Amino acid sequence: MGYWDIPEGTACVQKTWISTKLGTALGMVGSAYHLVAVQPESAMAGLQRATNITVTMATMGAVFGMATCLSAQARDAPDDPFNYFIGGCASGIFIGARTHSAATGTSACLGLGVLAFYTKVGKMEGWKLTGAPVR
Repeated sequence: MGYWDIPEGTACVQKTWISTKLGTALGMVGSAYHLVAVQPESAMAGLQRATNITVTMATMGAVFGMATCLSAQARDAPDDPFNYFIGGCASGIFIGARTHSAATGTSACLGLGVLAFYTKVGKMEGWKLTGAPVR
């Protein structure tokens, strides 16, 4: 069962677990690319960097999944795309706290919130990013 198969505002722990796993996978891929692009001074430095990136991305996934689900429950509007904005914004605020930068947190909140909002809108309206061209 995937993230989109679970009704919004239900099974918050399961949805959070799925988004955490996705964040972890993206963090592992991103840290691998980063280690290739910027060579670490030692194996230990590389391991620390990879762990730091992966844990940060996993935490962002968990924050997004839980904030989205809890806002859907609290607002009693499970299919509202604004819940996804709240989840994306919460993930952005986490990045700001992680970097000790209000400017980073604010811009990440807005950027991730808008991205998540339009992801939900696109899912609801059936937008396609790939596939055969429309004739």
